[in-house]
Amino acid sequence: MLEEAKQVCPTTTRRLVGEGAWLVDVRERTEVACTAFDVPAIVNIPLTELEQRWSELPKDRELVLVCESGERSLKATYFLQYHGYTRVSNMEGGILKWMRKNFPVIGQRIEVPAAASSSCCCSAPADQASSTGCC
Repeated sequence: MLEEAKQVCPTTTRRLVGEGAWLVDVRERTEVACTAFDVPAIVNIPLTELEQRWSELPKDRELVLVCESGERSLKATYFLQYHGYTRVSNMEGGILKWMRKNFPVIGQRIEVPAAASSSCCCSAPADQASSTGCC
């Protein structure tokens, strides 16, 4: 039986990355091209590729998994725990919560009210998505 996944907030994530953790973004490449985390140690392995690529991630380093809202990255966190990773956590709220805290991103900022819920796909309005090439 797997241990419950460790959850961290964006503020703790920034501290962990500053201390050498890797941010592992499990969003699709099109989402990352639209809006990306602006941190030095980041790896993009889409959840759809994680089953084939998980061994690219080091077991001896702290890993914080992220996505848009925290749902896909939670699945990825459990997947890595199943494969023996112990230094892995999920960032609650994903890039949406990261942006609500005004932490740095590259690309389009998606403004989402704190109370709004989001699916795990691009949340840019359709007119913005088509004009920017996002999603």
